[in-house]
Amino acid sequence: MTTTGTPHTPHPTRTAHPPRTALTLAATLLTATVALYIALVALGNITDFDSNQQFVRHVLAMDTTFKDDDLMWRAITSKGLADAAYVAIIAWETVAALVLVAGTWLWARRDLERARRVSTYGLLMLMLLFGAGFIAIGGEWFAMWQSEDWNGLEAATRVFLLSGVVLLVLHLPDTARAAAAEEPKAGAQESGAPE
Repeated sequence: MTTTGTPHTPHPTRTAHPPRTALTLAATLLTATVALYIALVALGNITDFDSNQQFVRHVLAMDTTFKDDDLMWRAITSKGLADAAYVAIIAWETVAALVLVAGTWLWARRDLERARRVSTYGLLMLMLLFGAGFIAIGGEWFAMWQSEDWNGLEAATRVFLLSGVVLLVLHLPDTARAAAAEEPKAGAQESGAPE
């Protein structure tokens, strides 16, 4: 029996999830750890608003620094501006936490490329906040390093370095996954089957 028309093409098969490797497990757990940390930081800032509100106000006012006349022109003494900066910090932390939760979810589902991209965005958000915001602007521009009472440089450096290490882990080449992907090709070549 002959048929006319276009030949039937089989439906493309769904690709299987890539194998779970130690590196993808590490990426999942490290992303989840940073997501949990920054979510708790944001929650703490929301539920205990006053504690860190005072921190931001004092850092921006530069009222516990050496009060060098050459630097004090940088001080922001407006409580309204300081509070707006604090609310912006909380919003940034909250969005970063949500992005990292999404990244964790994608790692758990083994959607590796999207997980890597989304997690990278979340980690870069934290590195910008704690690196550019707290270390550079707070630490240097507002001379936070001079204050014994309102100095968050150590904590900011910790978060910056943690985020950077996790970012590096996410972008390590996964040799186990690459080897597993090469195995079917090698088997096909040995049997003489076309690729």
